[in-house]
Amino acid sequence: MRPLSILVAALAAVTLVVGQQAGSAGLIGMGVVGLLLAAVTFRSPSLAFFLRIFSGVFAIEYLLFGAAAVLAEIGWWPPALQIPPVPTSLPTTVGVFGILIYAISFVPVIARIARIASPYFESQEVTTANLWPIGPFRIRLGTLAVSLFVFLIVINQAQVGITLRLSFFNRDMYDALQNKDAAAFWYQLFWVFCLWAALWVISGLIELFANYTILIRWRQFMANEYTRRWLDHATHYRIALAGSVDNPDQRIAEDTRAFVNQTYNFALPLLSQVSTLVSFSIILWNIPVAFNLPGTSIAVPGYIFWVAFFYAAAATWLTHLIGRPLIRLEFEQEKREANFRFSLARLREYSEQIALMVGEPTERAHLAQRFYDIVENFYRLVWRRLKLTSFTLSYNQLSVVLPYIILAPYYFAGTITLGIMMQVAGAFDRVQTALSFIINSYSSIASYLASINRLTSFETAIADAQHGPISEEALGRETSRDQGLHIRNATLLLPNGKPIVKLGALDFGKVRSTLLIGPSGSGKSTLFRAIAGIWPFGDGKVGIPPEAQIMLLPQRPYLPQGSLRAALAYPAKEGAYDDAAIRAAMEKVKLGHLADKLDEVDLWGQRLSGGEQQRLAVARALLSKPDWLFLDEATASLDEKLEGEIYAAIDRELPEARIVSIGHRATLRSMHDAVVTMEPNADGTFTPTPTEKAPAA
Repeated sequence: MRPLSILVAALAAVTLVVGQQAGSAGLIGMGVVGLLLAAVTFRSPSLAFFLRIFSGVFAIEYLLFGAAAVLAEIGWWPPALQIPPVPTSLPTTVGVFGILIYAISFVPVIARIARIASPYFESQEVTTANLWPIGPFRIRLGTLAVSLFVFLIVINQAQVGITLRLSFFNRDMYDALQNKDAAAFWYQLFWVFCLWAALWVISGLIELFANYTILIRWRQFMANEYTRRWLDHATHYRIALAGSVDNPDQRIAEDTRAFVNQTYNFALPLLSQVSTLVSFSIILWNIPVAFNLPGTSIAVPGYIFWVAFFYAAAATWLTHLIGRPLIRLEFEQEKREANFRFSLARLREYSEQIALMVGEPTERAHLAQRFYDIVENFYRLVWRRLKLTSFTLSYNQLSVVLPYIILAPYYFAGTITLGIMMQVAGAFDRVQTALSFIINSYSSIASYLASINRLTSFETAIADAQHGPISEEALGRETSRDQGLHIRNATLLLPNGKPIVKLGALDFGKVRSTLLIGPSGSGKSTLFRAIAGIWPFGDGKVGIPPEAQIMLLPQRPYLPQGSLRAALAYPAKEGAYDDAAIRAAMEKVKLGHLADKLDEVDLWGQRLSGGEQQRLAVARALLSKPDWLFLDEATASLDEKLEGEIYAAIDRELPEARIVSIGHRATLRSMHDAVVTMEPNADGTFTPTPTEKAPAA
């Protein structure tokens, strides 16, 4: 960017010299703006990468249009183009917008948009692209993203140029009609319109393909990135415990899609509208229509332009006043829709339990209330949109006739031709449409800001879960000096901040197997979660043997969607174990009757009984062979005989593993070498205390 800033400064200096010699105020103003643009372009490396793209585009456009304006000033503009020379106002306006990019980077909402968007354009990931006629090739994802985005900007700018050229066709065609000049009419129709219209169609098709390509790749990148950050280091679990955000699934699936689509749909059209505004404002400014301030002889330059400008500016201000509450209502609507979808998904997950308890009437009432919340907020949205739409529709209808009302007296007086009148009417429409971009997009902007707020709050929750007060750093992890596993000077808290477990020192591993017992609610499972590194509430030190593989089996196992083979291999990939090893493990946990169903895809979490699911989880342990196996009532659904057989299989198949179990049955004592009891303290907390191993009851 800094070499680009030097080129901008050089052109600005040349412009000032030429302007001084020619006595051109336009060139001098263009040179001054160029120097300011050079300064902010030099500073642009401090901007978010997404904004740097726009800063670079405006700087390049200033160079191109500025050089053309200087050439036109010294008489080197080629008349064969049949297009008026580039006026100094065009590069000046482009330079002003380049300066504005730097200025708005300090606006909080713009900074948030740029920060969320930038990682895609900076990505170092290598991907495969396919470009005719080159064919498939490898390229850095960020480079491809920037190239596509800049290409789309160029296409949009070219389309503005084509539209501008067609506006002159419109003028010449209507003049030919007014003059009854058939030769000029047919020339304009076939040799001018057909050529430029064909270019417009071709550019539109190219834009459509590039548009879909960048949108799907951008969405894929954001979905993968947010999913990775949400899942890494059990962040999803800590966010759920903290309750800091609702429906993270919606934020990954829906809000990233909305952000990508809306950022693109605002960024490129906004740039296109800026180009349209500048290009067609020049036409309005140069129309030979004189207007004097009432009661004076002072002429107002660019009278038609100023009418369009103040007309659109006033309407934009009124639109903001009417539509401002939409932002809050859109955010609330997204939240309520997500809550309703979550309730439906949860009902499906627990369908068996609900059916057994005949809970359908209660669930129906619950779902009806959730949807009533949607309807209630929806009517607020509708009422606000009715107010906004009634204003914008009235504004747009008035915009159709306003230029004719202003220009008709000049046309009937013979000051302007029919062609000029039609060209100015078209230019007026283009200018006021560009100026009215916010008016016509306000509802979309409200939805856009709601998506940004949801993604921002999601990022904050992820950051807190990874490095904040609920992070895994709350319980420091260290490498134990021996092969044991210990906890030192720890206090474990409930999510509400109430202490539940206090201990000075606890060592596992001195014996091969340990049973942890105690009353319900004494913090046994919480202690296991702290050892696993996912419990964020509390402090202390957890020492883990170097490179030790730890596996924890909860009372209710998780069975992923897919085949039975995938469920057995989890958390490893589906093909991690061969058929012989899987079938052997299934036999050892008494699941041999399912061995011929390994490749069946089913809802195994609903098809298998609770006891079968727990035995499947033990089969996973036999396959992965962890160094430490923690069983949190992982055999509670089995009868005592089968439970004993499963523990015997664990003891036989995992001879090197250390076993720590939570259980309430007295028969479990004989299956372990030591017992640790959660002893109550006077302050309501519990302390795990090694006790003598008691004989089985």
